[in-house]
Amino acid sequence: MVIHYKEKAYFNSKDLALSVIGGRWKIAIIWCLFQQSPLRLSEIQQKLPHANQRMLIRQLRELEEDQIITRFVHPVVPPKVEYQLSEMGLRLESVVTSICDWGDSFRDFLQNDTNETSVD
Repeated sequence: MVIHYKEKAYFNSKDLALSVIGGRWKIAIIWCLFQQSPLRLSEIQQKLPHANQRMLIRQLRELEEDQIITRFVHPVVPPKVEYQLSEMGLRLESVVTSICDWGDSFRDFLQNDTNETSVD
């Protein structure tokens, strides 16, 4: 069964899911919003200091377009924009937590592997 989404064809739901949450900073942005929500762009930048603003804005727009996050613009001058997870985004909690836990385990594995290799 072919899934058509955003003018692309996906051959299974796994490919579709990876296209939505795949991206250099998407998992990190979602993780930040699980820790504290809502967040402004500047607050996300503080939590992800290695990400440049242009990339964060692009990833936030993609997540908003895919309805993973919502963007709320407060009617004040200057504009105040906040991001938070949508209902669909909140359903990613176990996925993102598992990925982050796996990342911690893989980091430990690499450190142990490096230590064992350098001891020889």
